Amino acid sequence: MIVNFESAVENLSKNGFLDIEIDVRLDLFDEIEKLKKEKNAIILAHYYQEPDIQDIADYIGDSLGLAQMAEKTTADMIVFAGVHFMAETAKILNPTKKVVIPDFKAGCSLSDSCPPELFKRFKEQHPDHIVISYINCSAGIKALSDIICTSSNAKVIVDSLPKDQKIIFAPDKNLGAYINKTSGREMVLWNGACMVHEIFSLEKITKLKTRHPEAKLIAHPECEEAILRIADFIGSTTQLLKYTQQKEFNSFIVATESGILHQMEKLSPEKTFLAAPTDNACACNDCPHMKLNTLEKLYLCMKYEQPEIVMDEQLRLAAKKPIDRMLEMSKALGI
Repeated sequence: MIVNFESAVENLSKNGFLDIEIDVRLDLFDEIEKLKKEKNAIILAHYYQEPDIQDIADYIGDSLGLAQMAEKTTADMIVFAGVHFMAETAKILNPTKKVVIPDFKAGCSLSDSCPPELFKRFKEQHPDHIVISYINCSAGIKALSDIICTSSNAKVIVDSLPKDQKIIFAPDKNLGAYINKTSGREMVLWNGACMVHEIFSLEKITKLKTRHPEAKLIAHPECEEAILRIADFIGSTTQLLKYTQQKEFNSFIVATESGILHQMEKLSPEKTFLAAPTDNACACNDCPHMKLNTLEKLYLCMKYEQPEIVMDEQLRLAAKKPIDRMLEMSKALGI
């Protein structure tokens, strides 16, 4: 292990996180709480983070909720327990605040599937279209967009636009196809997808439903159409969580990243939650990028305020415009 800060910083770009030995006697939960007060810091965590991080976070949410919280926080430092594009969004909205992330290499397969230089050429082929981009994308893609959306508000935003408005939807083809189907639109779709939501096995889920006929299949709209077709309910991460709380059903098969099961079980301990089975070798639906963040890395990034998100100001301003438009539309539409 690296045991001094200078060496750790030198290796940060290689490792993506500070590799500093932590005293095993430390109570990390207590230490993190102390650092929050000392640095006037707020911890924002996505539902897909490991349970320990969710339990220490000040706010847990999906992409929309996290963006809204990042916009209005009065903290001096935002500690973003999520993936890189989420921390980028917080920095875009808070240029004067320090934004840190436990592991700089916590990326996103969906974001990676849409390189800005290729998307720019794609956009140029459809000059009469506006661009609506799912928030799960890089700052470079946001800067090329007219409106940003999340899975919580995507359909409402699309429905609010004139029917004859031509639209490019990026980067998630599955979410775009779902909106096309439910809204009657014919948006042009970029061919991107989330690795976690594309590994669910229709055959295994069907067998699981047979073994648990009482269980309701709930699915995120990033899933493939074959899964959505048999789902009892489709919604964003927050919408899925609310559904399990508000409905009288006692058993659910959950087709999204497994981190959300922690909140579902905490909020409805009397109910049963089954992770939808996958086609991959480990039979798990964990996001390997989300799970790069750990409680130890969270503590170190708060203590040393590294890795920090730094952004070119011109790019930040260009990326902020479509995010602002989303937040304004969300308020106006009551989302």
